Amino acid sequence: MKQQLKAIIEICLATHKRFIIYACFMLSFAGSYAAIEIKDTLAKPRSKGTFYLSWGYNRNWYSKSDIRIQNDNPQLINGKYYTYDFTVYNATASDRPDFDQIKDVANITIPQFGFRVGYFFNNKQDFGIEINYDHAKYVVNNYQKVRVKGQINGDYFDKDTILDPDKFLHFEHTDGANFWMINFIKRWKLIESKNKKYNLGLIVKPGFGIVYPRTDVTIFGNRINNQWKISGIIAGVEAGLRVEFLKNGFLEFTGKGAYANYINAIVQGKGYGKASHKFWVAEAILMLGYQFKLKK
Repeated sequence: MKQQLKAIIEICLATHKRFIIYACFMLSFAGSYAAIEIKDTLAKPRSKGTFYLSWGYNRNWYSKSDIRIQNDNPQLINGKYYTYDFTVYNATASDRPDFDQIKDVANITIPQFGFRVGYFFNNKQDFGIEINYDHAKYVVNNYQKVRVKGQINGDYFDKDTILDPDKFLHFEHTDGANFWMINFIKRWKLIESKNKKYNLGLIVKPGFGIVYPRTDVTIFGNRINNQWKISGIIAGVEAGLRVEFLKNGFLEFTGKGAYANYINAIVQGKGYGKASHKFWVAEAILMLGYQFKLKK
């Protein structure tokens, strides 16, 4: 009986050793195979999405706005100290495209230009995100008759007034109104050529951001072109057509509708007043761009 039990134990141990050796061999083989697979995967470049940048120009149309201009710090202008707090109601404004400057390469940033830097998350190029900047110019029209209500040096008034830049007020953001936005992008391809080198699609870009104007103000005959300053917020939607050609080029023609709220623009230099107003803006935008796929 003892001999039989001993034989059974020896058989079990031998079988167990063979199983361990076999298991180690299989694990080693599987590990080597997995390493080869990972190496091959890493060696093959795969597309990680599409990066793009574009440059172009724009035209702008603005709604009327109520512009409040305040200064509690006495300012010496032409030998007289001024404090003021008044509102100009329903002021009209225009853009200033300056497209005649485009021909001079050194002055390509003088006109109402814009640029985009973006990234599509997949090869279908149907969803992405971009940084969106428009150098728009906003100019309150001179010599218009508007209602002005408030006080100058403590004297209260409420009357129709001509916006005379030499005697009273001129107001503009011309270097510029400066819309900085982060946009989320959705695209639909409509038509594509057989060789896939050309296609036409629709693109929509809702977004939000900040306004960073350089406000130029003339008040009581004293003009100051202030420094750039983050002065408020903006939100809107851009939509239109996107044409891709050859491999890397594209052209976008879009329209944008946005609402800008300037909470605290500079009036006559730091410490001498602030201006606040809000308006709707409609833009027509033409952009030429370059795109390329990123690799993992």
